[in-house]
Amino acid sequence: MNQTVSDNLTVGEIVTNDFRTSIVFKNAGIDFCCGGKQTIEEACREKGINQKSLEKELNELGQQNFPSHNFKEWDPAFLSDYIVNTHHKFVRKHLPELLFYTGKIATVHGENHPELIEVAELFEEMNKELTQHLQNEEEVLFPAIKKTLNNPSRESKKTIHSEIERMFGEHDFAGGAMDKINRLTKNYQIPEDACKTYEVTLKLLQQFEDDLHVHVHLENNILFPKALNLAGGN
Repeated sequence: MNQTVSDNLTVGEIVTNDFRTSIVFKNAGIDFCCGGKQTIEEACREKGINQKSLEKELNELGQQNFPSHNFKEWDPAFLSDYIVNTHHKFVRKHLPELLFYTGKIATVHGENHPELIEVAELFEEMNKELTQHLQNEEEVLFPAIKKTLNNPSRESKKTIHSEIERMFGEHDFAGGAMDKINRLTKNYQIPEDACKTYEVTLKLLQQFEDDLHVHVHLENNILFPKALNLAGGN
């Protein structure tokens, strides 16, 4: 077994070392962001997946030559900007339309598919939480990280510690909400009586979850540890 899938590495660490592995974990339904602290053995046992087969897929990635960003090597300030310009932009674009669409299909199809009412309620909570979450990162945490890189102060270091502690909890909420939406919709399965709006909404929700997993992974497993290392003790 190569270093990529060493037994002593967590799922999050494996994806941090080689981002290509995120596709294998995604296809297996293994959470590599909020659930990234599990080992492969623990994740496979929880999901009922054959560990040897999964490790074979991961090892075969080493024989393939296709590009992947090496996020682990990026400067924290550059990574912060990338997250804002890529993932925050994605969230801000799709939150309003998904808020509208989930509400609409809950109204139209809720009688036959009562799970859609809960999906709409969950996404309404997500909208409130994520809107404030992104603002706090952009206006408080990320500036504190950049200040600590360039002109560190006790205040900026303290801000990093307090904000990241809160961000971890908010990530757990968002990841848990999307995981529940996934289960309620049976992995975004499109029912036979679905209209076009229903179909589009489920596809958008799946894209939103995929982006959120990468977004949270970059923060939980790469940016935040780098920032906490910069900040040291309070």
